Amino acid sequence: MINKVGQIMLYVNNQDEAVRFWTEKVGFSVITENDNGQGMKWIEIAPTKEAETSIVLHNKELIAKMQPELNLGTPSIMFFSENLDQVYQDFKDKNITVGDMVTMPGGKVFNFADQENNYFAVMEKMQ
Repeated sequence: MINKVGQIMLYVNNQDEAVRFWTEKVGFSVITENDNGQGMKWIEIAPTKEAETSIVLHNKELIAKMQPELNLGTPSIMFFSENLDQVYQDFKDKNITVGDMVTMPGGKVFNFADQENNYFAVMEKMQ
């Protein structure tokens, strides 16, 4: 039985720019950075070092060469926040492309784009 989501693989064109976006603008932390010494590098990021689920940034071009059968499209990811209005304003202040704040049956939500124009969403979720 699967009991939790461990990692989400995110395939990016430029790992260094992706790390800067997720750490400097979104506020994530680098959990680990690995390099096999043969050109393959992957960086694990998460909202906090204690987070159960993390995102692993992989080089899209390299993975496409190694495993051409993989779907390298961006996954649709919904993040949760207990203070959505503050996150929304913070993203706008950091010049992150954000969509309108909308109210859905489950609560308020907005989307945002990373440096490669991949879109993600953030929803207000109280604990």
